[in-house]
Order: sequence, then structure tokens, then C-alpha cells
Amino acid sequence: MGIRFCDDRGARGFSWIVDEPATRTSHALAADGRVWVVDPVRHEPALERVRGLGQPAGVIQLLDRHNRDCAAVAAELEVPHLLVPGTVPGSPFETIPVRHTRRWHEVALWWRAERTLVVAEAVGTNRFFRSGDDPVGVHLLLRLSPPRQALASHEPEHLLVGHGEGLHGPSAATALRHALDDARRGLPSVALRLPALGVDAVRRRTGR
Repeated sequence: MGIRFCDDRGARGFSWIVDEPATRTSHALAADGRVWVVDPVRHEPALERVRGLGQPAGVIQLLDRHNRDCAAVAAELEVPHLLVPGTVPGSPFETIPVRHTRRWHEVALWWRAERTLVVAEAVGTNRFFRSGDDPVGVHLLLRLSPPRQALASHEPEHLLVGHGEGLHGPSAATALRHALDDARRGLPSVALRLPALGVDAVRRRTGR
């Protein structure tokens, strides 16, 4: 299992991604000399870069089941572990309620000044989320009721996701709106990939 950097945003942060079918992606967001880490998989070179960007301020877990290494990284950096937070104190981020049910608690982050939207699970860019040639897609289990109201009102220039590489530039907002509007129509093609996603999930749980 390899881990590589992606979505380098210079002084504003970077991301790192696990090269596996699920392409788990973690993010560092830097503002005013402080750095927040989002849904991290522990990767020592990434933590070194985090410390180089500024003072670690918190680990934000946007999805209740995205435990990954959030608690361990928070302890290592000696910062709070914010689990599906309603607010992120001292940060420039707004939290957006995405879904709150018995089995799914998720918020997104909106960094207005940087036009950056961070979504853990509701949308993604890897092959298990996308339909056809679309660059981004809605999670299979949300395609019948996509979080359109929560996400479509934002116009990101940087769309960062929990699974896959980010989208950057004017096309990011257009791609997000299309994914939300087209969620139901793309359901059959995404459903065909479900067995492969299940196999990958088992491999990750067993360490294979």
C-alpha cells in the first residue's frame, strides 16, 4: 500500500492519498499560521509537512465512521479530535450538515475565503463514486436522495473529497452540481461496481 501527496495548494495546504481501490484521502488546511488535519490516515511525511506549515490546531473527523487514524494523529499532534463537529472554533471554516441519521453522521467544511469545499463521503472522485466520464459522483447509498440542498448552493474552486483526488478551478462547481442533479440517473452504472468495493473493504479490514 503506497501513500502519495496530491492536491498541493501551497501555503494553504495539501492532501495525501492511499493508492488502493478506495483511495482514502486526507487533507491539511492551513490558515493564519494554524493547520487543521481532516480525516487523516497516518503518514509521517505528511505530519512533518503539517508541522512545517504552522501550528497544528485540530484533527477534524467529518464522518462518524471515518475513524481512520484520527484519534491517534490528534494525540500525536497534541490537538483536539473534533468528531463530526457543529463548529470548528478558531478556524475560518463553516460546517455544513450533510446527513444525520442513525447510521450516517456527516458534515462538510466550507472555507469561504478560499472557495474550498471538503466532503468526506457524500461525494467522491474515485471509480466507485463516478458514473461514466463524470469527474465526481454521489455515494451509491445517497443517489436516491442526494444532499443537494446542503452542497449545491456552494461554488467551490477547490473540491476536496475523502475518496479520490480533488477538483480545482472553475469546473469544480459545475461538476459538483452535475453530480448532484444526475445522481439518480447514474445509479445503475455505479451499482455494478459494488461487489468490487465490498472486496476492497474486506481487504482493508483484514490488512491484506
